[in-house]
Amino acid sequence: MSKDLLLAIDQGTTGSTSLLMDTAGRTLGRHTVEFPQHFPEPGWVEHEPEDIWQSVLEAVQGALRAAGVGGERVAAVGVTNQRETTLLWERRSGRPLHRAIVWQDRRTAARCAELRASAGEELVRERTGLCWDPYFSGTKLAWLLDELPGAHTSAARGELCFGTVDSFLVYRLAGGGSDAGEPVHVTDVSNASRTLLMSLRSLDWDADMLRLLGVPRALLPAIVPSAGRVAATRRFPGLPDGVPVAGIAGDQQAALFGQTCFGAGEAKCTYGTGAFVLVNTGAEPVRSRFGLLTTVGWKIGDEVAYALEGSAFIAGAAVQWLRDGLKLIGHAAEIEPLARQVQSSEGVCVVPALAGLGAPYWDPEARGLVCGLTRGTTRAHLARATLEGIAHEVSDLIEAMAADLGRPVTRLRVDGGAAANDLLMEEQAALAGVTIERPVELETTARGAAMLAALGAGLLPNKAAAAQMSPLERRFPAPADAGERERARAAWRQAVSRARLRLC
Repeated sequence: MSKDLLLAIDQGTTGSTSLLMDTAGRTLGRHTVEFPQHFPEPGWVEHEPEDIWQSVLEAVQGALRAAGVGGERVAAVGVTNQRETTLLWERRSGRPLHRAIVWQDRRTAARCAELRASAGEELVRERTGLCWDPYFSGTKLAWLLDELPGAHTSAARGELCFGTVDSFLVYRLAGGGSDAGEPVHVTDVSNASRTLLMSLRSLDWDADMLRLLGVPRALLPAIVPSAGRVAATRRFPGLPDGVPVAGIAGDQQAALFGQTCFGAGEAKCTYGTGAFVLVNTGAEPVRSRFGLLTTVGWKIGDEVAYALEGSAFIAGAAVQWLRDGLKLIGHAAEIEPLARQVQSSEGVCVVPALAGLGAPYWDPEARGLVCGLTRGTTRAHLARATLEGIAHEVSDLIEAMAADLGRPVTRLRVDGGAAANDLLMEEQAALAGVTIERPVELETTARGAAMLAALGAGLLPNKAAAAQMSPLERRFPAPADAGERERARAAWRQAVSRARLRLC
């Protein structure tokens, strides 16, 4: 039986999805497994590493069952992951030393403020393209090393492994924690660029950043390209030994690749738990003047693609809040028909800063806000205003990118679960003044991982061939009325200023 299929593992914030597809881009099997979230203190978010791993095992087995094929047909594995989420485990046994600290976690906000005051922003921006914010992995790792007894000593001896989720999954996929010999401990350039620890220019760990954060180099993974054979499966249920792990990318970079944004100036937005906008800037990193991040998109062979990125921490999570926190809807899919019951939000504005504000504000102390309420406000107005709030956040990012690039962004490819919401896409086109392009398959993150794996394993010859795996489904053009757009954007900016007030 031929080995002709691609297995994509998409390990996300609330669950793990596995897709089995062919090199034409047809999805043959899909399965998602959710896992618990832990909130031990206000602003803290954690995952159990074994919950993550078990969800991946079940997702892969479920995708194989859904496709009705055996693992012997899998030619290559691609991995994409929630970025910045930080794990620490014993190198030999694979035993995690602590729950994973999730990218949304804000426990290191005070440490970031200290580093901002002592080291300034210039060094971190110049070396890493990032900023001092608890979003990134570096201060999370420093917290773990400081809080866990003996961790610094063990780390310096090389007895521990730090990794973002991709590192942990590849370690386990390759049989780490068993008698597999020397464990596979790697991360790709896109994930490494999110740690505060990697130099954008050298694509290697930066000695000054390691010193500032007190991180021993001995616990860091090797940095590898995003496409290429970096490991092989061993003792993974459902797959034979020896299947190459040939593609790795952080979820947003995988989506940029899966959306075929291969040229400079091409942009995408992924609507997941948060909303993430990336624009390809080509072979050179672009320093942002407007609060965006400079990051690595991918490395394939000797080709390195950089990107500008803006993140809104809360997007789909705002809909979850309406469902779980306010009990306004029973299921996330109910928000569009509810919001369509009214023609506008009638002045109601929702700023979904439930985990602070990301780019271009970088205000971890900002809080969510609902304003403009009247006696006539209904559930439908709140639902519509929430969708508008998500679209406004993304529009802020697009405006900042256009300013950095010196030219407008006219086209935005979209993916992620919330991109299926036609009303949200209509509002996004209207508020950002761009044409929205939606592909046939919205799970572009997993698709990007599969495309990278296909290239890395030699199943496809080049990016042009990989692009055929991501056809377009629909366009949402921008309305011509720029005046109405500006009025809505001005009201949004006023609401954001109120969300940033320190009231208590």
